[in-house]
Order: sequence, then structure tokens, then C-alpha cells
Amino acid sequence: MNRRAFTKKTVQAASILGVMSSLPAFTAERPFIRLGGPLFDKYDGPDEWVAALKKYSYRAAYCPLKTDAPTDQIKAYESAAKKADIVIAEVGAWSNPISTDSASAQLAFRKCVDSLALAEAIGANCCVNISGSKNPAQWAGPHKDNLTKETFDQIVDVTRRIINAVKPTRTHFALELMPWSYPDSVDSYVRLIKAIDNKRFAVHLDPMNIIVSPQVFYTNGALIKECFKKLGPYIKSCHGKDIILKEEVYTPQLVECRPGLGQMDYSVYLTELSKLKDIPLMMEHLPTTEEYQKAASYIRSVGAKEGITI
Repeated sequence: MNRRAFTKKTVQAASILGVMSSLPAFTAERPFIRLGGPLFDKYDGPDEWVAALKKYSYRAAYCPLKTDAPTDQIKAYESAAKKADIVIAEVGAWSNPISTDSASAQLAFRKCVDSLALAEAIGANCCVNISGSKNPAQWAGPHKDNLTKETFDQIVDVTRRIINAVKPTRTHFALELMPWSYPDSVDSYVRLIKAIDNKRFAVHLDPMNIIVSPQVFYTNGALIKECFKKLGPYIKSCHGKDIILKEEVYTPQLVECRPGLGQMDYSVYLTELSKLKDIPLMMEHLPTTEEYQKAASYIRSVGAKEGITI
């Protein structure tokens, strides 16, 4: 090769490398995670919604519409999300379909069905709820009957009926882990998956919810690894929170906090999550945009240390 030809190829290669370096990080080979959170910004229509998400560098979103949204509006938001490469992570169906009050249980069942139908229509990864509770005063509270075989069987039946009422083909129905309701552990989630036996039943992962003792608190990285080892193929969306163990009291008190202020092993969490494709990490339960920005900054800083783009 003569010098002129060599120089030309070198310039071309440098040009290609320059273009590659200017592309979004998600096109690179390094692992990535889609981060999202609630929006406090007001928006009017899908374009403004996408602009608000981009403002915070979110690549995942909570469903922006309610279950009574018209079909054309649902399609417009779905199209805008796809065009902007944003994954709609989940539709929340927060309700108690196993309530001891039959009227409340029926309303909750209808809400789950309608929410799953919205998830299917808009192309969300999943529709998520808790399984419910037998507590007559707190719809998501503890109760002595929550973790019985009878309640487990009821959850299986109700979940099957919710999925069969919609018959989704591209989304999933999922139950969030809870400390005092099924699924209350990794293994009980596996049992539910086997018992429900429907490919449209999936996993919503929030490992913080099952950090329920000092022993698990101090070794929560091992719990997170177990979650991904046993549930990984079924996970459709994740929540990102943190947890502290109060030290000034003499009975264990585990308290939720902003990511970065607790002891959640985000190095393990992000490393394991980055092995899955397009499974979002959604922040929640913070009071202001500023708090979400602080949480996102922390999560991204941990990701950077682990070689993960967030």
C-alpha cells in the first residue's frame, strides 16, 4: 500500500471512529440500563411528554395515560415512545382484588383487567399490582391470613382470571414482591409462576420490599443475585429504592429511603439488571423532581463505576 492510500484509509477510519463516538451511548457495546421515574412536569400531548422524559435523560417511563384514554390517544403515545426509543415500563393497577369485602374485590379486579388492557394497547412491558391483602383497614397491609395456602390459591385463581379476561399477546401481568403478602420471597414467586402456569404472567422486581431482617439487610447483594438467578427470564420491570436499618432503636426497623442514602447493593443490582435486555429500572416514592435527580445521579454514578451506561 502506498503512503497516499494509507493516509486516505487512516482518515476514513478516524472519521468513522469520530461518528461512533458521537452516537448515543446505547449504541455502544458496553451494557446499559433504561432508567425512569415519575414526571412532575406538566405536558400536553405525546411530544411534550417525550421532551420531559428527555429533559431528565430517562429512557423508560411509567404509562402516561389512564385506563379510560381514547384509542387514538393511546396509539399516539405508543408511537411517540417508539420513535424516541423510550420503553413504557409499566401500568400500575394498585388495588386489592382479594379484599374480604366482595364489592371492593370486584372493583379491584375490574381495575386490574382495565389496566392490563391499557398495557396491552400501549405496548407497556407489564401491568403490575400487588396480590392484595386480607387486612380490612389497609388495602396493602399485613394480616395473619395473607400468607396461608388458601390465600395463595385465591391469588392463583384471581391472577388467571385477570389474564384470561384480556388475553394479552405482547404485555404481561405481574405481581410486586411484598414483605407480608405473596409473593413474599424469591421461592414463593417461583411457586406462583408454576401454579399460575401462564406465559403472560411475569415478574416485577423490587428486591427492597423483601429485605425484612438485619441479616438480609447486611447481605442484600446475595438476595439480589438470587432474584436474578431464579426469576431473571420472567422479569419485565424493576423498581429502584433504597433502605436503612435504624441504629438508635432496639427492635429492627427497616425504612425506605432515596437511592444512595441506604445500604442497597446497587453495584450488584445494576450489574445483574444490565444482563437483561430493555428491562427498565423505575424510581418511585420520592416527593420532588430534585429528589429524583439526586437518586438518578447516584444510580448513574454506580453504573459508571461498573461500566454500565444508565
